[in-house]
Amino acid sequence: MRPARLLFYISIFAYLYLPIVILIVNAFNLNRYGLQWDGFTLKWFAVMLANAGLMEATRHSLVIAVCAATTATAIGCFAAIGFKRYRFAGRRILQGTLMTLMMAPDIILAISLLVLFVVVGISLGFWSLVLSHITFCLPFTMMTVSARLQGFDPFLLDAARDLGASESQLLRRVVLPLLRPALLSSWLLSFTLSLDDVIVSSFVTGPAYDVLPLKIFSMVKVGVKPEVNALATLMVGLSLVLVVISQLYLKEREKNDNNH
Repeated sequence: MRPARLLFYISIFAYLYLPIVILIVNAFNLNRYGLQWDGFTLKWFAVMLANAGLMEATRHSLVIAVCAATTATAIGCFAAIGFKRYRFAGRRILQGTLMTLMMAPDIILAISLLVLFVVVGISLGFWSLVLSHITFCLPFTMMTVSARLQGFDPFLLDAARDLGASESQLLRRVVLPLLRPALLSSWLLSFTLSLDDVIVSSFVTGPAYDVLPLKIFSMVKVGVKPEVNALATLMVGLSLVLVVISQLYLKEREKNDNNH
């Protein structure tokens, strides 16, 4: 590899990952402000666990992310299958409407959802957050599953029908097993989007139900506290674990498919 190209790649990766490395290092730095290295410590993790407000916001965000990711993946899966297999009036308009959600600015979506909840009478808190996160995660799950469906061999379904499989058996034994990689990717993407959201959550949550991004945003206005670094380090670790698990699953799945 040429030195200029190597330097270019190193610069790109340093730009992307150096801030994360600094954050992780400061999570173990005895110096509270991270201005210099004063020694290794785990006390910031203890401080983090002792922060009741931060831990409560973390639990809220994890619960909402799991609920939103699971529901959005399920709805997006069946919607993508329905759009692929059936032709009905208004199909293209409905598809375009769903895709518009992905391109709409977050601030527009947030205001629209807030107005809807006020008109319908849904109190701002858990349910408003879950419904909002499902809404903006749904187009991403649909696109991921639809992309997987494009590579389907239609003769597999015809062969299953010839062998006497019903529609429900086709779904359970043929379609869903083939969609597992896309469903896993959709869930992980939705989980990340939900856990990371600030703009929509700031509009549709109530004062009694705090979530992690908003809690951290309010804490770092006066400077990044070391317990925030500790929590962010754990979140990075969780993300890496989920990515590794998904890659191992997909590799094992691909190996089994090649054996068959």
